Amino acid sequence: MMPMPADASRPDDFTRVRELAAGDMQRVDALIRERLASDVVLINQIADHIIASGGKRLRPMLHVLAAGAAGYRGDHHTKLAAIIEFIHTSTLLHDDVVDESDLRRGRKTANALWGNAASVLVGDFLYSRSFQLMVELDDMRIMRILADTTNTIAQGEVLQLLNIGNADVDEAAYLAVIERKTAVLFAAATELGGLLGDLPDDQVAALRSYGMELGYAFQIADDLLDYVSDAGTLGKNIGDDLAEGKPTLPLIYALQQASEEQRQSLRHAIEHGGLDSLDRIVASIRDSGALERTRARAEQHAQAARDALALLPASPHRDALLALATYSVSRSH
Repeated sequence: MMPMPADASRPDDFTRVRELAAGDMQRVDALIRERLASDVVLINQIADHIIASGGKRLRPMLHVLAAGAAGYRGDHHTKLAAIIEFIHTSTLLHDDVVDESDLRRGRKTANALWGNAASVLVGDFLYSRSFQLMVELDDMRIMRILADTTNTIAQGEVLQLLNIGNADVDEAAYLAVIERKTAVLFAAATELGGLLGDLPDDQVAALRSYGMELGYAFQIADDLLDYVSDAGTLGKNIGDDLAEGKPTLPLIYALQQASEEQRQSLRHAIEHGGLDSLDRIVASIRDSGALERTRARAEQHAQAARDALALLPASPHRDALLALATYSVSRSH
């Protein structure tokens, strides 16, 4: 079992991870700002709003750390990290429209400020900008991975849409959605780092496995936070997943363990997206032990991510990747 050299749940340890990637991430941020620029004013307004909203830039940071762990010393990782962030941001813009969200990272969403049409179209701009950057790298292996990844993400969006309001969604169906919506982009980010470093195939595969498992852990933990955090910390409204009729893992586990009366109440909440009795529903979820089961499942994936890194040579960058696996399930937002 792969050990974890630092407790990334502590702010100082996560800060050290970010410091290791800081030089690369400054170049990534500069490239993002440069390539977001457009002579269409509305695109610039929404792009500036997105940049100002902050965020951890976790996916591009994963890529530059993976490239470092692979011993890469060129500059293509900067462009790839920007591509990964553009793809991720475009999915957020589209997600907020589909979910009718008005709050993300504690700020008004783009669709709440400029409307759905503008958000969808700027999301499309970001997708197409990412593919322009891909072509500049002129590497068919990279283009194939990222093209497959963006197509898979789109499939995940549709799968999630089909699951909304369906109280019969099981754990396998839930995991199929988060694999496509979240984990594949984590996996692409880390796999591409290994490719840049010309690692042996088994080590590239190990980095991809790490990213996939980390993506599972991150999203499961994120879905757990919807029931244990608060709006000021989480940056979105508590109970949003329930209000949107999303059957996430805490709800799926609660339905398996709850009393018949609680089960009927939970099914009604999923099917109708109502928050009339949110406190009672959250209490039912907590009483069922679903939150503990969900946390344990996230921890399993985090440990699998750490284990995958055993094939890589020891380095500060590998240690940072190990630490991020712990951070993914111990964060508060």
